[in-house]
Amino acid sequence: MSDLRDLYQDVILDHGKSPRNFGKIEGAQSAHGHNPLCGDLVTVYVVVKDGVIEELKFEGSGCAISTASASMMTQALVGKPIEEVQVIFERYHAVVTGRADDEHTVEDLGKLAVFEGVAEFPLRVKCATLSWHTLRAALDEASEAVTTE
Repeated sequence: MSDLRDLYQDVILDHGKSPRNFGKIEGAQSAHGHNPLCGDLVTVYVVVKDGVIEELKFEGSGCAISTASASMMTQALVGKPIEEVQVIFERYHAVVTGRADDEHTVEDLGKLAVFEGVAEFPLRVKCATLSWHTLRAALDEASEAVTTE
C-alpha cells in the first residue's frame, strides 16, 4: 500500500508542478473559484458543443492538490457528455470526502483515484474539489464566484 501511496503522491506532485491544460480559452463559458482557507484561486474555461465538453482549461494559483485536481479534471472530462460529467463529479466527490460506496467506487474514477487519500485530510477536500465546483458553475453560467466557504 505504501508503494501505491507514493505513486499517488508522485502523480499529484507532477500535475501540481506541471499542470496540463493550463491557460485561457477566449470566448468560452467560465467561472471563478476561491478557497479562502488555502488561498487557492481558479478560473475554469469550458467549451461545450452538442452537449459534450469539447475543450476545458483552467488558470489560477493554489496548492499542489488544487492545481493537480484541476489539471487532472481537464484531462478526464474532455470529450465527455455533460450528463456523464455530472456522474463523474458525484463519484469523485464521494471518494474525496470518504463517502464512496458500491455506487461511487474508487475504481470507477480511473486516474482520478489518486485523490482518494484526500479524505483523510478534511481541510484538503476543499482544495481537491474547488475546480470541480467551479466547472459546474461555468456549465451553469453562474455569475457569482464559487467559494469553499
